[in-house]
Amino acid sequence: MADGMYRIGVVGATSLAGKELSDELQESLLAASEFVLLDDDEEAAGRMTAAGDEPLFIQRIEAASFERMDFVFFVGDAAGTKKHWLQARRAGASLIDMTYALEGEKDVLVRSPLALAGLADASAKTAGPDLKTPAVVSAHPAAVMLALVAGRLKAKLKLSLVAATVMEPASEHGSAAMDELHQQTVNLLSFHSVPREQYDAQVSFNLLPALGPVAKVRLAAVSERIRQHYAVLSGGTLPPLALQLVQAPVFHGYAASVLVELDEAATLDEVKAALAGDQVEVADAESDPPSNVSAAGQQSVMVRVASEGESSTRFWLWLAADNLKLAAVNAIACALELRKLRPSGKVQ
Repeated sequence: MADGMYRIGVVGATSLAGKELSDELQESLLAASEFVLLDDDEEAAGRMTAAGDEPLFIQRIEAASFERMDFVFFVGDAAGTKKHWLQARRAGASLIDMTYALEGEKDVLVRSPLALAGLADASAKTAGPDLKTPAVVSAHPAAVMLALVAGRLKAKLKLSLVAATVMEPASEHGSAAMDELHQQTVNLLSFHSVPREQYDAQVSFNLLPALGPVAKVRLAAVSERIRQHYAVLSGGTLPPLALQLVQAPVFHGYAASVLVELDEAATLDEVKAALAGDQVEVADAESDPPSNVSAAGQQSVMVRVASEGESSTRFWLWLAADNLKLAAVNAIACALELRKLRPSGKVQ
């Protein structure tokens, strides 16, 4: 295998996140690799799909599926990750978990190279992966979004408070949640009862801070995960995150209203200058505000800043990001971080 060439598996390739990851891999520094799309679903086996412009067939996971793999991305569901990760690990692959199934496993790390790049203090305090690391969990995209923005501010200004209301999209919970939101909308417009299997509540035309007691989408668990991942990425260098997670009636993309407070007054221009940089796009007051629609397909977190005066210690940030794109970009950054631990120029 030539230097820089790898064999990469994507487990759960038919999921929304799997399709986004497969496309993003084709545009990344790993694009020259050989890609193998894997799924437990018997109906998916043999189906042709595309990763970028490259046509590929979905393969069913078998005993030998992970042989000679350099990297394996687990992106389908937690059950599939738990079922196959040790098999992939024994085959010698570097593992990136996008399903959060491996949280709590010994020596598994939560990582976001995107957020840590702007947090020198956190990078120094947060242990990176080493040869004993069995896998990394790619940090939740909302935690990445918030830690990235907070880290930018903390690097230039004396940040003391971060309080966020985050709007959760249906696509964060897969095709079943997307389909139920769609069907609820159709049924409500035709005056029929709405399906509730995923949410156990009416989500369409509604905003909810909590869902029904038997909902498959667990907002409380998601909220706790975002807080925990933000804290891990912070390494104790950022203010604790005050978070309210709200289920929004949108199919795709995060939006968040964030209040930040500084110990010393700053101007609007100073806050904008602190935020600007890689992965963050600061919108002008004259332009349209960021939205989950305008963020679709964008790798950057889009930000609009507002204040109540010329100089202030309190600022409102309106954020928008493509949740699937941000998750895929962060997972690939995790793989590139793990690449430094692998011998190059040969089959593993």
